[in-house]
Order: sequence, then structure tokens, then C-alpha cells
Amino acid sequence: MVVTNTVDLPTEEELTVPEVNLSNASLRAGAFHLGKYCEKQNLEFMLCRQELDDPRKCIEEGKQVTSCTMNFFRMVKKTCAEEFAQYANCLDKSSPYFDYNRCRTTQGVYDKCIFDNLQIERPEYGYYCRPKVHDSPRPAPPPPEKTIYTDVPHSLPEDYPRPPAKHGSRFHYAN
Repeated sequence: MVVTNTVDLPTEEELTVPEVNLSNASLRAGAFHLGKYCEKQNLEFMLCRQELDDPRKCIEEGKQVTSCTMNFFRMVKKTCAEEFAQYANCLDKSSPYFDYNRCRTTQGVYDKCIFDNLQIERPEYGYYCRPKVHDSPRPAPPPPEKTIYTDVPHSLPEDYPRPPAKHGSRFHYAN
């Protein structure tokens, strides 16, 4: 998107939201359950971005995703803080790439706590790769208008010179 002096940009107040101030390991530890908890908001935000192709029009949906994320981590802190901290610590210190496979025991304890207290089950492998149908309350955007070029001739005149191709026809089967 090219920004010129005619483009309206959002104000600082519109863009300012409380940030999710967590480490990479903490975000990875809560990622699967967070994805399930905030699935509706995430799908709405991604649909908005895909359909409208303008980030300025999806600011409210982005704020809803951030708000849902903050609520999720507040609930985890109230109910499963110790299990979450152990799992995130294991991910942080097990490898430089935050590998999940070295932390399966702490993951199991954390998953059980989340299921027992928040009734959120860890999604099975490949869940986020599957296509999903999302029923949005927003109306669908109008289809793009077809560009009509008025100065294009409909076809070449019959008497227009048609010399043979310089290096032969590219349609070798048509010779």
C-alpha cells in the first residue's frame, strides 16, 4: 500500500492497546490452548484482513484478539500459574528452539490443569491446518469492479498484415 498525503491513518489513541507482555517461551507454552480459546476472534480478524486487504479497517478486530489473549492469560494465571510456569520454563531451557518434545511431562501436567479448570482441551495434531468455515456478522465486501478499457480495439482488421513468426511458430503442433 502506497502512503500519500490523501491516505487517512489511524490516530495514536486508536492504535494504543495494552500489550501481551510475555516471553517467547510463555507464548509458545500457551499457544495451543490460546488458539482454541480465542478461535472466533482470530478467525474474524484473519477474515477481515483477507477480505478487505487494508489493515486500517481491521483495527477493532485486532483489539478483540488482544483482549481475548489478555483474558486467557489472566485465567491461566488464576488457575494454573505453577503448571504454566514449569512448562514455559522447560520450553525456555530445554533447547534454543523451544522444542516441545523435551517437555512432554510438564506439558501433560499443564494440559490436565487447563482441562480441569477451564475445560479447554489441547487440540489434536493438525487442527490449525484444517480449513474452517466461519460465519461472520460483518457483511461480505462487494466484489471488485471489472476494469473496462475503452480504447482497446475489439479485434484486428481482416486486412491487417500478419507476417510469419521470425523463429517459427511456438505452436509446433499447429504448423
